[in-house]
Amino acid sequence: MVNQATLQLEQVQKLEKTNFQLDSSDVPNQIVTSVGQDQVDEDFDAKQVILPRCIRLNLDHLKSYEIVDNQFKRYGIIFNNCLAVQPSNPAFPRHSGLNLLMGSPKNGLLEVAFLRPVNWVSALVTSSQRLVVDAYDEDDKLLDESVLPAGNVVNSGSDIPPNTMLSVTANYIQKVSFCCFDGHFTLDEFKFCFSH
Repeated sequence: MVNQATLQLEQVQKLEKTNFQLDSSDVPNQIVTSVGQDQVDEDFDAKQVILPRCIRLNLDHLKSYEIVDNQFKRYGIIFNNCLAVQPSNPAFPRHSGLNLLMGSPKNGLLEVAFLRPVNWVSALVTSSQRLVVDAYDEDDKLLDESVLPAGNVVNSGSDIPPNTMLSVTANYIQKVSFCCFDGHFTLDEFKFCFSH
């Protein structure tokens, strides 16, 4: 059961002086359902469930230092190498809520698989180094890429603010990877929209 699901009109964030902004023609302002984790039955088939077109994951129901993998399977998403954290390091601020996602136990990598194809994925990213978001189809063919060109942690002197939105857009995205070579990063406000 969804805990306090809320509907919220999402404004597409425009970024000044960058080449990694979302084109508002790709994903218009949409109603996004905020969803929390559910207990999932073993026989659950996400392809058969009617879901909202766009979903924002509510991370506040996760425990700090909880390994995140199948908690959101009901909504068609599975994480790999992911940990929920309540950051104590002020260099990695939260944008909303209590928890953030980070790549762990392998630093600098986090992967997300979708049980049904999506056409847009976004997250607010704070990273210690350059970070690349890649979107792949079911055959692992690269569909789209978005790059944070430099680290944007607090007090890094970067022109890019913490919690900068990165997004990928393509038809039939089945997997997304966040990769920050030899660095650390956090994700907040993780959102995605289904292809149909």
